[in-house]
Amino acid sequence: MKLVPALSLFSVVPIALVGCTAPASPRPDGGTALVLADGYELGNYNPVAGFGEAGEAKVYDGLVRLSGGRDSGIPALEPALAAEMPVPDADAKVWTVRIRNGVRFTDGTPFGPEDVVATYRAILDPASASPLATSYDMLESVQATGPDTVEFRLAYPYSPWPTKLLLGIAPSERLTGGLAEQSPLNSAPVGTGPYELVSLRADQAVYEANEDCWDGAPQVKRLTVVYVPDDNARAQRMASGELDGANLPPLLANTFADRDGYEVVANTSADWRGVTLPADNPVTADPAMRTALNLAVDRGAMVESILAGHGRAASTPVPEVYGDAYEPSAVFPFDRVRAEQILSDAGWVPGPDGVRVRDGARAEFTVMYFPQDTLRRDLSQAFASDASKIGVRVNVEAVDRSVFPDQLTAKAGLLGGGDLPYDPDTQLYSTLHSSYARPGVGSGYDNASNYVNSRIDRALDEARRSVDAAARAADYRAVQTAYVADPGYVMLVFLDHTYVVRDSDWTGRAPILEPHSHGVGWGPWWNLREWTRP
Repeated sequence: MKLVPALSLFSVVPIALVGCTAPASPRPDGGTALVLADGYELGNYNPVAGFGEAGEAKVYDGLVRLSGGRDSGIPALEPALAAEMPVPDADAKVWTVRIRNGVRFTDGTPFGPEDVVATYRAILDPASASPLATSYDMLESVQATGPDTVEFRLAYPYSPWPTKLLLGIAPSERLTGGLAEQSPLNSAPVGTGPYELVSLRADQAVYEANEDCWDGAPQVKRLTVVYVPDDNARAQRMASGELDGANLPPLLANTFADRDGYEVVANTSADWRGVTLPADNPVTADPAMRTALNLAVDRGAMVESILAGHGRAASTPVPEVYGDAYEPSAVFPFDRVRAEQILSDAGWVPGPDGVRVRDGARAEFTVMYFPQDTLRRDLSQAFASDASKIGVRVNVEAVDRSVFPDQLTAKAGLLGGGDLPYDPDTQLYSTLHSSYARPGVGSGYDNASNYVNSRIDRALDEARRSVDAAARAADYRAVQTAYVADPGYVMLVFLDHTYVVRDSDWTGRAPILEPHSHGVGWGPWWNLREWTRP
């Protein structure tokens, strides 16, 4: 076998796909409807099953919500179903929330403290098998303490608790127990949000404005989301004039940059892409191999050639947006010579075909990616190309999502993270803490390298339980310093999420730091309830 070749037609193919299509034309919809294409499957709308954890759900409201207008830095939180921001006790172990009165769900039932209690208790209920349960391990109990008051009691101090209140609230009558993934809410959600789901097929979801929404009825009256998993197909349908917007990877999005009637929107995110290094694989578990691979990748070239400049290099899962909690010295420089020396010193010597060997074992492993995700494919190929230049053979394999997690113990995966980036704890804990390396803890993508580092565990735990902002920041800087000395992944890039929208006279779009999720629930449409037009 030959080593994986260098990068090929990253910038040529996407342009050819849409370069000969007609400009956008007006839509005959009366001006109050939008049609968007998403690459993510429709359905699974139960908040207990993890839907809208970061507050992006259009059918639900959380107790708090994000406040937009800042495309870098951590966005502020503001009350939503809470009448005011939650109030902690001195130890940040008891949080009291006064809820908003006069709110109704889209099924006509009134919203009350019992709905908040039922939603959070369902997450904790083992019978729900909620994927969020481990991330709420600090929650000891939740109860209504009055007709408009809810009290959360935590097992330990947790100052970023308000970020956990972005989760949408469902009616208590609809939370009937059993597996969250089998709840009727997955296909027939009921919330207090600005939109109500009126139709759902495998390839299309239709929402209509909630005219009785407590926050006022939205001016965009109808939203249709079509499921188009293939990136190129979404670009083609966007170019044909069929759509008002779509999420697209950077190179495809950039093909619309100079086209009349379209706009390319890039939002800053804390969404990283990186390669797992399985602890059970003898090649990727080797500390020298892990460090060498981190030095061998040309992150800057990936940002420019694959992200078209829409992103930043990533050495750790911590982006600069975290301010004092960010450690600027915790980076891996691009140093191929040093990478080769580290491998040679560790006994990995070049074999006859150029692939290094040690004690009869070849420096060879597989990186998986999702078949329809062209960005992950391109990053996987770029990583393989860089690894080949230091004598490491990386095979790139497209693997379906349904079986992907089961193979992560033996094969590396091109993964993403940053699901809830509005505090360093939620950005880092499930990615690096060794408790998530245990079988059955979290999802199959949490700590996917099965990474164990006691120094990092200790710093993460101290930061999680501290109420002192300066001490927390110091702990997170220590995490990054310890990580670059003993990496568990090859972090590659942080993405700017890219979208294409048709020109219109709608106003109200507000930039915001986005999480890992970047379907059409985010992008220009995350605050659709606030859009207005002349």
